[in-house]
Amino acid sequence: MTLTYPSPAGRLGRLIMTNDELMREAIRLSIENVAAGGGPFGAVIARGGEIIATGVNRVTATNDPTAHAEVSAIRGAAQRLGTFNLAGCEIFTSCEPCPMCLGAIYWARLDKVYYANTKADAKAIGFDDSFIYDELALPQDRRKLSAEAMMRNEAIKAFELWAAKEDKTEY
Repeated sequence: MTLTYPSPAGRLGRLIMTNDELMREAIRLSIENVAAGGGPFGAVIARGGEIIATGVNRVTATNDPTAHAEVSAIRGAAQRLGTFNLAGCEIFTSCEPCPMCLGAIYWARLDKVYYANTKADAKAIGFDDSFIYDELALPQDRRKLSAEAMMRNEAIKAFELWAAKEDKTEY
């Protein structure tokens, strides 16, 4: 579930929140999501202390393995702001981001990540991402997930067209 709103929930008339208040909102979302049957993760994206978007873990509710709180919040913020570049925004997340979410945070160009629980805390309750970090450190031919390059001669055409395109929107 992604929520977007112009002013923080429960803070009518007050547009600016402190970092502690923003983190408490992410934590509150994570607790509420557990009560609603979801995973224990919540995230808030803010700009200048104003909440732009929020997200909670919806992996099992939507059968979408990418529906992590941070990714959901990024999608909501990008939609609300009408841009894929979230520079000037910060993310407050109830737990240290996993590798996928961290990648999404970098791609979204968020200015800073604040987190509460650590990846060790997450591992202790069964959310263990260490195998991904371990896999990424290995040479490709030693990883558990087999990968094979194919048809590069055909696929490279799209890259050549992109490189030559003068009116492209770079990201």
